[in-house]
Amino acid sequence: MSGRAWGVLFVLCGAIFLEGVDVAMLNVALPQIRGDLGLSTGMLQWVMSAYVLGYGGFMLLGGRAADLFGRRQMFIFWLTVFLLFSGLGGLATEGWMLIVARFVTGVAAAFMTPAGLSIITTSFDEGPQRNKALLVYSGTAAGGFSIGLVVGGLLASVDWRWVFFAPVILSFLILVTGLALIPKSPRPDRSGQGVDLGGAVSVTVAILLLVFSVERASHVAVSQTALTVAVSLLLFLTFVLIERKSSAPLVRLGIFRTGSLVRANLAGLLFAAGFFGFQFIAVLYLQELRGWSTLETSFALIVIGIDAILSPTLTPKLVNKFGNGRVIFGGLLLASLSYALMLPLQLDWTYMMMFPSLIILGLAFSLAYGPLTIVATEGIAEEEQGVAGGLLYTSFQFGAALGLSAVTAVSAAATNGTTPDAMLEGYRAGLIVPLAAALLAVVISMFGLRGKSGAADAEPDAEGTAPVLEPVETTAR
Repeated sequence: MSGRAWGVLFVLCGAIFLEGVDVAMLNVALPQIRGDLGLSTGMLQWVMSAYVLGYGGFMLLGGRAADLFGRRQMFIFWLTVFLLFSGLGGLATEGWMLIVARFVTGVAAAFMTPAGLSIITTSFDEGPQRNKALLVYSGTAAGGFSIGLVVGGLLASVDWRWVFFAPVILSFLILVTGLALIPKSPRPDRSGQGVDLGGAVSVTVAILLLVFSVERASHVAVSQTALTVAVSLLLFLTFVLIERKSSAPLVRLGIFRTGSLVRANLAGLLFAAGFFGFQFIAVLYLQELRGWSTLETSFALIVIGIDAILSPTLTPKLVNKFGNGRVIFGGLLLASLSYALMLPLQLDWTYMMMFPSLIILGLAFSLAYGPLTIVATEGIAEEEQGVAGGLLYTSFQFGAALGLSAVTAVSAAATNGTTPDAMLEGYRAGLIVPLAAALLAVVISMFGLRGKSGAADAEPDAEGTAPVLEPVETTAR
């Protein structure tokens, strides 16, 4: 790759690193925020949920906006919004101010992230060059989350507000560099294409309601959850009907005929559910049962961040030799092994007894995450790369919310009392959720094993003509 290409990749990696480090730092700063602002448990939960709602709810719309209004324009504008509202979060003096700031920051990330991903997938030729760029990109994302755990602990020990001010400094540097390095591109030709407002509103509200339902499932009555899920499903149905009739749909329904895209999104959803659910249990075990400090917990889990090293170094070699499908399959098998090794968890486990599970999970992440990103976007027409990226990150975000909610519900149901033994039983039960999610993802990924690249299973479309992995005309539905 040329120096300019590496520069563009550096900027985009900086943005995805920023998103990861921002989330991770906030996770470890929540106790300090609660104490300083006097937040209730419910309001503290909304500090996290507000970001998840904004991020998960607007991701699909953000992906389409990148295709319609220009990837560079969307990336730069929403990076600026991210910068401003991250700073406002650090200045918050009331809980509601922080919640609003986090929601808008999540929305900004929802537009910025698929725009950045689609810049990569349209700037680098499909094949080894794009694969390398995407694997470096995914490794940087993982590194942001891992490093953020430690940096967040250090900053929070000084003042929790630095958890919000540090991303402002980093995002400003990325913004200035991005303006200089990301090449300007002509505004997409939208002549004859209207903006699918009905589809955008229906799917965004549907996703918001579904994520909201999952986030609140363990805290509200089952009837309330069932009602919001039912309304969400009704809105999804409305969205499908609108897209079938629209001349310029937000999401061309024919894109779901691409078997590799569907598999990557389902496997990504389940992988994220297991990964974040497992980390949640691990943090509770170390802090609530073992009495480890926030910083000690951060250093304990940072070993998972080995994926930041392996993703751009080992994974490309494995992909070149075995293909994306087989590498993903291997990563998901390792994730299953990691969760299974933690099932016999005891109160007196040393760190070295937990270490194999943590290091294997880091290896699993490095094998699965990047190749899933490749498979979810390869063979998709350039004008739909934003949508493909939006779909994938929506799956990741919804999977994370689903995993956290399911683990919380199962753990709470299995915990009979407040004794350490009772809490341990709850955590063990909760660990079954990540294992089940990983095993189901393994089954799904098995269908992508045919062919070296995992993309040799292109089925014919509805008319039995072109393979679905070939770029398709945007007007075909």
